[in-house]
Amino acid sequence: MTTAQTDEPRKPLRLWPGVVAAVLLLLVRFVIPIVVPETMMFGVMGGLVGVLAVVVWWLFFSRALWSERVGAIVLMIVAAFATSRIIHKSIAGGMMGMMFPIYAIPVLSLALVAWAVASRRLADAPRRASMVATILLACGVFTLLRTGGITGEGDSDFHWRWTPTPEQRLLAQAQAGTEKETESAAIPPSPAAAPVETPRPNPTNISDQPTAPAAKSPEKSRADPAGAKTGADWSGFRGPERDGIIRGVRIETDWSRSKPVELWRRPIGPGWSSFAVHGNLIYTQEQRGDDEVVSCYNLTTGAPVWRHRDAVRFYESNGGAGPRGTPTVSNGRVYAFGATGILNALDARDGAVVWSRNAASDTHTKIPGWGFASSPLVVGDVVIVATAGMLAAYDVATGHPRWQGPAGRGGYSSPQLATIDGVAQILLLNGEGAISVAPADGTLLWKHEWPGVPILQPARTSDGGVLITTGDMGGGVGMRRLAVAHGPTGWTAEERWTSSGLKPYFNDFVVHKGHAFGFDGSILACIDLTDGKRKWKGGRYGHGQLIMLPDQDLLLVLSEEGELALVAAASDQFTELARFPAIEGKTWNHPVLVGDVLLVRNGQEMVAFRLSPARR
Repeated sequence: MTTAQTDEPRKPLRLWPGVVAAVLLLLVRFVIPIVVPETMMFGVMGGLVGVLAVVVWWLFFSRALWSERVGAIVLMIVAAFATSRIIHKSIAGGMMGMMFPIYAIPVLSLALVAWAVASRRLADAPRRASMVATILLACGVFTLLRTGGITGEGDSDFHWRWTPTPEQRLLAQAQAGTEKETESAAIPPSPAAAPVETPRPNPTNISDQPTAPAAKSPEKSRADPAGAKTGADWSGFRGPERDGIIRGVRIETDWSRSKPVELWRRPIGPGWSSFAVHGNLIYTQEQRGDDEVVSCYNLTTGAPVWRHRDAVRFYESNGGAGPRGTPTVSNGRVYAFGATGILNALDARDGAVVWSRNAASDTHTKIPGWGFASSPLVVGDVVIVATAGMLAAYDVATGHPRWQGPAGRGGYSSPQLATIDGVAQILLLNGEGAISVAPADGTLLWKHEWPGVPILQPARTSDGGVLITTGDMGGGVGMRRLAVAHGPTGWTAEERWTSSGLKPYFNDFVVHKGHAFGFDGSILACIDLTDGKRKWKGGRYGHGQLIMLPDQDLLLVLSEEGELALVAAASDQFTELARFPAIEGKTWNHPVLVGDVLLVRNGQEMVAFRLSPARR
C-alpha cells in the first residue's frame, strides 16, 4: 500500500525570471528614485508592477513545490498583518496609512527571491525553516524603524526607532537647563535670554468667548481698509504683500569671496512656520512636547524673549508635529493661528494674551489632514484666517467674530488681500477653486471653479490678471491665469489659459517682468504669463522655497536640503550664480530677508545670516 503524494516531485527551481523581476524591482523602486528624486511616485507604481511580476513568477513559473508557493504567500500576508499592529505610529500613519505596505511589500518580494536563490540546494526542512525566518526578518526590520516624515517627492526619512527625535533632544536640553541660547561667540547674549512664559489656556475653554483684553490695549490700527503698511519690517507670511518680493535690497552675488556670515544658530521645536519681524524681534511658531508655542526671539542674538503656550499638539506622519501657519505682527500685536484651530492675539512686547479664539469650533470645521495652515491676515479692524476652505474674520480689538465667508471644500492656502478694478477684496483658494469676498462683511464677490488641493497663494500680474494654482494627491497640477472684471452685471472671472509648464505644489512662485518663476515639482522653472508656455526648467532644489529681489533680477532659493542658492530671474535660461550650505534637515519653511539679515529655519533649527551688500 502506498501513500498518496500531495506535492509533485521536487524539480530544480527556475530562478532566472524571478531574479530579473527582482533586479528590475530594486532598480525602479529604490535605486532610480535616489538618483532622480522626482521619479519617486513613478517608482512606487513601478514597484507594484515589479511585485506583481515576482508573485506571478513564484506562483506559476518557479517550479517550487505547491506547498512552498502557497505557504510563502500566506505567510507573507500573515506576517505583514501582524507587523502592522506593532510598528511605530509614524510608519503606521505615514502616507495616509500606506507607508508600511508601500515599503514592506517590495521588501518582502525581494526577500522571497533572495531566499529562493540562497536556499536552492538545501533539503526541504531547512529550506522551509529558512523561508519562515527570511519572511519574519523582512517584516521585523520595520518594527525597528520610525520615520521623521516624507520629503516633497514622497521619500521617507527613516531612523532607528530608539533614536531620539530633534524635538526630544531639544526638550531634554531644556529640562536639563543646557539648551543653547546662542551659538555665536562674537555676539553678546541678549538680556532677555530667559524667556517670559505666558499662560497656556485650555483650548476647550476658549471657543465660546474670547478672553478679556489685556490691561494695556495696543494702539489703534493705522491700516486703511485696503491693508496699508503697519510699520512691521516683515509683517508675516511671505512679506507685507504676501508675494515673496523684497524691493529696495541689493546683495553681493559672488559668494566665493563674500559668502553669507552666520550670526547665530539655535535649536527650535518642529513646525513649518516662517517668521514675522518687527524692529529687533522675530516671531514664529513651534511645537514643544504637548505645547504649541508662539515664540519671540531677539533678531540680533537669537536669544528667546518670550513664549506663549497652548496645551495642544498636532501631529501627522508626513509633515510631522507642530503648527503650520506663520504669525502676523500688526500695530503692537502678534496674531498666530495654530494647527488645531487656536487663534491668538498677543502683545508683541511680552506675549500677554489679548484675546484667544478657537476658529475650528467657531466655524464647525474639523482639523484637516495636514492641520490648519493659514497665516492670519489683518485688514483694517479685522483679522482673517482660513479654516480649511472657509474664511473667518474677527474684530482685532475684542476677538469677537465679525463674519464667516462662504463654505468651501478644504485647502491649505491663506487669505490674500488684492485690489481689483479699484475694489479691495480677499482672495482664497480652496478645494473648489478661487473665491473673492468683501473685507467688510465676507460677501461673495466672485468665484472660479478649479477643484483640487490648493496650498499656495494667488498672485497678481502687472496688467491685472490673477494667477491661481492647485494640486492633487500626486503634487502640483498646474497654473491658471484668470481675467477678473467688474461689469454692469457683476463680477466675472474667466480662464485665459491653464499651463502645465509650472506645477508648484506647496512651494513658492513669484511674478517678475511678465514671467512666473517657481518650482515645477522639485526643479525650478519659468513660464511666460502671456500664454503660460514654459521658457526654461533647471536646477534641482527639492521642494524648497524662494524669494525675489527684483532690483537685481535675482531669486534667493532655499532648497529642501537646506542649501541657499542665487539664481538669475531671467526668462532666457536657467543660471545659478552661487550656492551655500545653510541648515541641516528637511527644510520647507519660507526664508525671510530683512535688510541684510537672512532668516532660515526648519523643524529642528533656525539660523540668521548677514548678506553683504552689492558692491557699487
